[in-house]
Amino acid sequence: MFRMSLLFLSLLTAGCVSLDPDYHKPAPPIPAVWSGTQNGAAAPAVLRDWQEVVTDARLKSVVQTALTNNRDVQKAIADIDAARALYGEQRSDLFPSLDAGLSTTRSRSLAAGYGTSSSAVGTASFELDLFGRNQSLSRAAKEVWLASEFTAQNTRLTLVAEITTAWVTMAADNSNLALAQEIMNSAQDSLNIVKRQQRVGVASVTDVSEAMSVYQQARSAVASYRTVVMQDKNALDLLAGQSLPASVLPGTLESLNTNTIVLVPAGVSSSVLLRRPDIQEAEHQLKSANADIGAARANFFPSISLTGTAGYASGPLGQLWGHGMNIWSFTPSISLPIFNGGLNESQLHYAEAEKKAMVASYEKSIQSAFRDVSDALARRSTLDEQLDAQRQYVAAEQQTLDVAEQRYKEGVGDYLTVLTARRTLWSAQRQLIALQQTNFDNRITLWQSLGGGVN
Repeated sequence: MFRMSLLFLSLLTAGCVSLDPDYHKPAPPIPAVWSGTQNGAAAPAVLRDWQEVVTDARLKSVVQTALTNNRDVQKAIADIDAARALYGEQRSDLFPSLDAGLSTTRSRSLAAGYGTSSSAVGTASFELDLFGRNQSLSRAAKEVWLASEFTAQNTRLTLVAEITTAWVTMAADNSNLALAQEIMNSAQDSLNIVKRQQRVGVASVTDVSEAMSVYQQARSAVASYRTVVMQDKNALDLLAGQSLPASVLPGTLESLNTNTIVLVPAGVSSSVLLRRPDIQEAEHQLKSANADIGAARANFFPSISLTGTAGYASGPLGQLWGHGMNIWSFTPSISLPIFNGGLNESQLHYAEAEKKAMVASYEKSIQSAFRDVSDALARRSTLDEQLDAQRQYVAAEQQTLDVAEQRYKEGVGDYLTVLTARRTLWSAQRQLIALQQTNFDNRITLWQSLGGGVN
């Protein structure tokens, strides 16, 4: 009874010492607010789920399909299961192990002839974690598991942003294709007019060749954008993890509502960045490295193991339970490190260096996140004005082309002026499409950079 009480007391006190360094979260190496913003809005308003940011029903369907079928997301979920299993494996060292065995031996004796000896034995073993080594290793494994949870969250967040951007890109390329087709039709009409004018002696051969050149360039652009749109569809299918039906694909960029992607508020404290999944992942990795130091320190101290056996032994196997006798043994052992060629010192120095590296990685993650938001805000601050200016520019160039075409038809203008005005207008229209695409992309980038939620 005394021995059992002593063993039970040892189990209770196991792991009561931790050699982990005191953990202190590094202070964020960034300003409290972004340049040009005020700390007015509440942080939870920024971290909205993607369903509140994406309002187009087609795009919502595409994102939901991707979150279910994308292979990167599936791998991230599998990584969580693997990390959880490794944590369970490491945590099992905190508990005793119990095994049962049955053995039979047959021997020959000159005096008694053949005899049989059998035993049924249960074996228990346990390492007293007096210096917290197994506890530290268990904490390190748990932090790796928690880090994998945030890795998966970051994968989902990135996927929402990527597939939304790809969907908007396809809409922009649809607009470019529609514009190219419009240009080609207009160029075809101009070519026909110039040919008729040449037949009556009004237009020159040069006018016809220039009109033909514009038409053929437009044809080439149409073919090119058709290819791009098909490639956009392939990119969406890959991100979604399956072939998407035409019903969920976008039309032109102009057909989208302004709030297809909602603009999230940005006047918040920069501390909201600490909620980003990639930063939380980095912090858990830092905590894991901190626990590894405790495990490395514990290697310098003795390790104590307890092994006990108990069971029955008998002669013939058939008499094992009827005429057997109780057997038991208790074997404590202690191991004290004396010399291992500097292995323990090297392991400790490695763990300490790893923690320093994790601190640097954690701080850089915060700085990178701050820059992501700052860049998105800087683009946002001028985007609306640039869009308005570009629309006015397109309207002005359209008027210039209309006047040039009218003067040419009346015979008071030359065709070169028409071509110049037309090329300038087309260039301005393509720039407007690019800016409209940037407007949507910036909205999703800002939401992602602020650590938007994905449920």
